[in-house]
Amino acid sequence: MAPLADPVQEAQRLIGLAQSRDLVLRALGGVAICLQSPDGHPRLTRTVKDIDLAAVKGSHRLAIKVMAEAGYQADEMFNALRGSRRLLFGDPANGRHLDVFVGEFSMCHDLPLTARLGRESLTVPKEELLLTKLQIFELTENDQSDIYNLLFHNEVGAGISAAFIAGLCASDWGLWRTCQLNLERSLANLAKSELEPDERAQVGARLTTLRERIDAEPKPLKWRMRNQVGDRVRWYNEPEEEAGPV
Repeated sequence: MAPLADPVQEAQRLIGLAQSRDLVLRALGGVAICLQSPDGHPRLTRTVKDIDLAAVKGSHRLAIKVMAEAGYQADEMFNALRGSRRLLFGDPANGRHLDVFVGEFSMCHDLPLTARLGRESLTVPKEELLLTKLQIFELTENDQSDIYNLLFHNEVGAGISAAFIAGLCASDWGLWRTCQLNLERSLANLAKSELEPDERAQVGARLTTLRERIDAEPKPLKWRMRNQVGDRVRWYNEPEEEAGPV
């Protein structure tokens, strides 16, 4: 079957095909935001352009085979050079790109993916999904809406583990710094969102809970030493032009 026109349905098709070939694939980006929302409809409407997926470390060769079987054209140069960590494919019929992060999500910061990738049936775990947005140094309007959507539909604690996110931030000062900046930005921009007043209050409370839990996590010596340097040294990577999840 050729790739489907609807990116969310197409991602589900690919995840199912991969499973039949013993490959674990899970959705990232806008597709995952839709799949994690009730009936596939996020509270704040968002348009999905491309498809972003995650695969376990060491599975890039199998992923290339599955994508070829699914009707995708590989970016052979990119995949030859960087395929052990990231793969790019094209879908000319739908004018769409497909991106597969292998083993880790690496943009402004590196996030591990392999160990917990199978926890949910269609997407990366909600914690990792939220972190892919919180780790973006130059947050876009879409990214901001995705943060609001995730925290509107999921309670911090019962739905999204603040302890897991806090633990990762405690092991990486740079990730902590960018996440805290984006939590502050999200709180500051909440009044401009299309959420209703009571919805803003709910999301705001969850943003605050998450921020406070991250701050409360004990920090090791390495983190504390880097904290003394602060913003004087850049703490984030500048992503490549092949942009990440949308």
